[in-house]
Amino acid sequence: MKNQKYLMIIAGLVFGGLAAYMTKLGNPGNMGICVACFYRDIAGALGFHQAAVVQYLRPEIMGLCLGAFLAAISFGDFRARGGSSPLVRFFLGMFVMIGALVFLGCPVRAVLRLAGGDLNALYGIAGVVIGAMIGIYFLKRGFNLGRANSTYPIAGYLMPLIMVVLLLFAIFQPEFIHNSETGPGSMYAPLIISLLVGLLIGALAQKTRMCFVGGWRDLSLVKDSYLFSGIAAFFVGALLVNLLIGSVNIGFEGQPVAHTNALWNFMGMVLCGLGCTLLGGCPLRQTVLAAEGDTDAGVTIFGLIVGAAVSHNFILASSPTGTGLFGPTAVIIGLIFVCAIGYFMSEQLD
Repeated sequence: MKNQKYLMIIAGLVFGGLAAYMTKLGNPGNMGICVACFYRDIAGALGFHQAAVVQYLRPEIMGLCLGAFLAAISFGDFRARGGSSPLVRFFLGMFVMIGALVFLGCPVRAVLRLAGGDLNALYGIAGVVIGAMIGIYFLKRGFNLGRANSTYPIAGYLMPLIMVVLLLFAIFQPEFIHNSETGPGSMYAPLIISLLVGLLIGALAQKTRMCFVGGWRDLSLVKDSYLFSGIAAFFVGALLVNLLIGSVNIGFEGQPVAHTNALWNFMGMVLCGLGCTLLGGCPLRQTVLAAEGDTDAGVTIFGLIVGAAVSHNFILASSPTGTGLFGPTAVIIGLIFVCAIGYFMSEQLD
């Protein structure tokens, strides 16, 4: 266990350092790697939403999944399974993305933003923690999405195969792929570097079970600091690299791809943290699980993608100027929905 924790700390340092350095190579500021934002960009590149500034097939996502897949195959961790409330998981994934895009980042980016000096991230991280605490309440009441059952191997291979297709689209750029000409979607590192970084991080995340919500959950629920050590190491790695490359700008105003509405930075991530806790993992963890053959995690990823499309098509997503017109309303609806799922799918009903 001690060796495993050392590996987690090394993985966190590597992930954080690479995520910060990717901004030096071209990715948006304080967004070297943001799993939710990158799924959002992929949704735009495929034409699922029309927000022209966030459309790009991010090779980091394909690398994450394929790196985790190769690691799972190598270590005997691949097992095709599914059937654990897939429709519920789809909607939970959708609301996780809606919450993340009100904040403008997933739990990974919240830590990365803080490592870049963006103090607005403090509200987001607080929201993740509170969301995880609410999720723990439901877990203690016996919340359960049901058991997953073994299924045909081909079902487990589908998500890695989809990622291969997306990677081919990124390389050959068929006419139906959209690419931003301005905004965050037009900012990216070289494709081969993005892919290699994704492959490495995916393999490390698979081997360590890294999760940026599970760390807070385990620290509170069972006083286990294993997953949290990865979050802490990620922050340290990102901060050190940001200091070296001169990318630390401490303050609330003028932060890249961020807004200063403290309430909805907080509330958006409460929704994200709560949804992730009920799902059993953050978007990073869901990507790794899907690579390991978990088709329910694959359905969750489709929920994330649809959530990104809904967020931009229905003016829910925030921008540097503030929250989207209907973003706060969507967060409230999401919290009601997710809490209802937590309550009615618990063994202890009052």
